Parts: sequence; structure tokens; C-alpha cells
Amino acid sequence: MRDAIAADLLGVPGVSVTVARGERIAPARGTARPVFAQRGEDLIDAVRRQSAAHDLAWIVAPESAGLLARLHDSVEAAAGAGRWIGCDAASIAVASSKRATLERLARHGIATPLAFAQDATHWVVKPDDGAGALATRRHAGHAAARADLQRRRAAGASATLEPWVEGEALSLSLLCERGTAELLAVNRQHIALDAAGHVDFRGVAVNALARDAARRPALRRLAAAVARALPGLAGYVGVDVTWHAARGPVAIEVNPRVTCAYVGLSEALGRNLARDVLGAHERRFAGDEVADARS
Repeated sequence: MRDAIAADLLGVPGVSVTVARGERIAPARGTARPVFAQRGEDLIDAVRRQSAAHDLAWIVAPESAGLLARLHDSVEAAAGAGRWIGCDAASIAVASSKRATLERLARHGIATPLAFAQDATHWVVKPDDGAGALATRRHAGHAAARADLQRRRAAGASATLEPWVEGEALSLSLLCERGTAELLAVNRQHIALDAAGHVDFRGVAVNALARDAARRPALRRLAAAVARALPGLAGYVGVDVTWHAARGPVAIEVNPRVTCAYVGLSEALGRNLARDVLGAHERRFAGDEVADARS
């Protein structure tokens, strides 16, 4: 994901690119300049220091354990509002909790797994702040799922329980701006389920649904509804969706950041997505400056 963003940014006129890397991580391709954490410096402090030395910071990180939120705060503390490319603190806070996300979306009339509770035959337990199907398990019955949930919470782990929705696993790539969303692509997720119910994410087929596909309008409406429900979503955002045979698209979670579906998407769409994200970011904060001048 880092390398895909850097490659796109290097194709934007007038933009120079720095990438963070560890000693054991391969350098990004192209002319991006690498930077490293200083000896004894943790991730948050390194990002804070580097963001103060750059005009903009585009961070790739999971929501797990509040990491994305802490990185957002470190950038704004060091460099002020407008340096962070991406979603605002409020939307990151909601999207960092799978349960809070589903409750927010449901209040806005969006179909979520919560609507399947009465008729569910299978239930899923997963980290409330997890990513990539990590530690996710499906159970054939509510009692078994509830026991799993209680074991995890007793061990101090973040966990949530929700109905398992049968259907095709998809993800939406969105470009969000001020409560609106452009549906960039519909991707097909490769999900495996073993005999014990453990869920494994095995990658994604980017831009798998044609632009004239019959399901596209319903997915476009879902994207717009998600953006209205979380108006602080900004830039590239991913939404995991299950297409249910009877009910259509069901929102599973919102990723307020770049996802693995970004990789190869600019090429697939024939457009530089980083350029579009930068343009949306500039419009967002140019509007804020105008509003401040008028107040």
C-alpha cells in the first residue's frame, strides 16, 4: 500500500515524496526519499517529527489498538490541521469500533448485520478494532459465539459479536469528500472458512465488478449513505460489504484509510488516485480557510 501511494504521488507534477521505512523493510520503488526512526524513537514520535517537516502526511496504518487515531493526533499536534491526508478524528473514532460503526450506519437506515439478529443461524466473533479478518471466527449458534466473546473479554481482548451474513464478500473503494462519496471500484474479497469456523482473508480482486453491472446502482447508493452517516470520511476509504441474495448490499465495516484494494487500482481505472485524493484534500481545507475568514 505504501509503495502504491508513493508511485502515484511521484506521478503528480510538483510533488516530492518521502517514505518511512524500517531497517528490514525494502525501499519504495522510484525516487521517493526514505526516512527512518531515530534510535530509541517510537512510531508515534517518529511520525510526529516527520510530519512537522513536511507539507502533508499520508499515513497507512490499521485502527487496531487505536493506532490510526493516535497517529492522526500526533500529526495534527505537530503540524496543525490540514497536514493529515484522510479522515477526521471523529470518523476514525467511530470506524475504529466495528460495533459503533454498525450502530451508526443502522441509525442512518443502512442495512447491517444487526438487522439479521432475529433470524441468524450463525454468528461471528472478532476483535472490535481488528483488521483483515484477524482472530475472526464463525460459530454455528449464539451460545457458542457468546462463550467465545466472554472468553476474549475475560482475557482483556477487544471483541464483538454479530450475526453472520451469508453472501458474496465485496469491498467498495470510495473517494470521500465532505459527506459525499464517489464509488471508484467494487472489489471481490477472497475469504476462506475452515472446519472450525476460523475466517481467513486471502486477498482481493480489484475492480472486479463492471461499471454497468446490475448491482452497481445499489452499491453506489450504499456508498453515498455511508458518507452521509460519517461526514468526516475523507480521501480514500474502504467499505466491506456482503451481497445478500434477498436483501442486497449489507455494510460490514468501514475502513477510514487506504486498504489493500488501493494497490493496482489507479492502473485499473486509468486515473491517478493520489492526485484525486490531493485535490479533494486541497478543496476541503481551502473551504475551511474561506469559512474562517468570513467568521
